[in-house]
Amino acid sequence: MAIDTKSEDKDDKDDKGIERGSRKPAVSVLGLGEMGRELAGSLIDAGHPTTVWNRSPGKADDLVARGAQPAGDARSAIEAAELVVVCLLDHASVHEVLDPHVDALAGRTVVNVTTTAPDQSQKSAAWASAAGIVYVDGGIMATPGMIGQPGSSILYSGSAEGFEQYRTVLELWGESVHLGEDAGLAPLYDLALLAGMYVMFAGFLHGAAMVAPAGVTAREFAGRSAPLLAAMTGAFQGFGEVVDGGDYTVAGQQSLEFSSLDDMLAATAAQGVSTEVVEMVQTLIRRQIDAGHGKEGFARIIESMRRPG
Repeated sequence: MAIDTKSEDKDDKDDKGIERGSRKPAVSVLGLGEMGRELAGSLIDAGHPTTVWNRSPGKADDLVARGAQPAGDARSAIEAAELVVVCLLDHASVHEVLDPHVDALAGRTVVNVTTTAPDQSQKSAAWASAAGIVYVDGGIMATPGMIGQPGSSILYSGSAEGFEQYRTVLELWGESVHLGEDAGLAPLYDLALLAGMYVMFAGFLHGAAMVAPAGVTAREFAGRSAPLLAAMTGAFQGFGEVVDGGDYTVAGQQSLEFSSLDDMLAATAAQGVSTEVVEMVQTLIRRQIDAGHGKEGFARIIESMRRPG
């Protein structure tokens, strides 16, 4: 009996030309900076058909040597996969790359892990919805070297259906959490969490600058700082309970008056170091004290943030 090869070919591929027989979904990664390269490498190692593309040449060479397929342009990369991962510089670059190929993206899922503002992610989600694109936004809470390792996590928002469909792929990179259908939630969390990180880093460097005139190296100071700062994160939950409860008079809190940083500011200036980092916190404290809340707990400085000026 003759075999109808045309029918067989049709049955083996979906309407985008993706082979149905492939046990693992084909993925394309657009953007091969340090993070994009790590994401693509994890896909290759897990056996996913992986296509890679970058605007500047040369960055795909080692990934190709490991088994990735190089794409000559963004459209070719898009057409090669059912899941398109975008890891570019910013919101503008995402749309510079994707907008000309909106017809090819229709019906596919886009996971955008580019760092963007919440409103930008919401605009991208609306753009995708109008074009028939399944859109998931992601905030990577890890450095490139952490991808696929313990401690790596990525927060997602946007299409819950798209997230669940490719959850096993996304979990190759780290713990994956879907926050909700609002695409702006993941970038909001991302930037809020990074705010705490950067302020902590600035505080450590401020301290290192203070002790330097006494002959203490930054490395030595780091060894003293890390255990203390790690232990202090245990206070977050208590602060959270106080803030959510809205009662800053609950017993056991350190008062704003006791938290005054005047001595720290004086010592900083005496060491010839800028007071900017500490002054920022002192301003938040002083605003609440001046408003008559000096006996209340330190967590009350959040009210200075909520009502700036």
